[in-house]
Amino acid sequence: MAPVPYVEEQDRPELAELIATIKAQRGGRLLNLYKLLLHSPPVVEGWLHLMTAIRQRANLDARTRELVITQVAVINGADYEYRAHAPLALQAGVTQAQLDALGAWRDSDQFDGRDRAVLAYAESMTREIHVPSELFDAVAPHFDARELVELTTTIASYNMVSRFLEAMAIDPQT
Repeated sequence: MAPVPYVEEQDRPELAELIATIKAQRGGRLLNLYKLLLHSPPVVEGWLHLMTAIRQRANLDARTRELVITQVAVINGADYEYRAHAPLALQAGVTQAQLDALGAWRDSDQFDGRDRAVLAYAESMTREIHVPSELFDAVAPHFDARELVELTTTIASYNMVSRFLEAMAIDPQT
């Protein structure tokens, strides 16, 4: 249970416009993540803007985006994030076998060379922060400059998301 109470829509009528924006951009629901972020309207506005750019306006393909998001969730033990993104990963073309193998992807035959480069890059960013040049050199040929920026931003941002979710013990939606 979250150590900070969730903001309930009916308790904060002054946030109605912001809540409507969140719901419009997030499938009509006010998720627990946003109920907590609403304690700081400027932070939730920035968060929403960044995450919408990553998920809806970037050129990075959805399969790669969701593969790295679910991998970050697995590495960081972020169940909320994993539960939210596993269905999106499946819709984007990641297989259930690949999702199941994320924890031991190096030992799995479920991933091709491109996936392996992406997973190594995301793992390095998540675990070590500094990415060795050989890992960057392995991932770079698969993407143009914009996509590399978007891939890196996606991994970095979802590390932020998982760390916030876990630090604040936000309850996954049922």
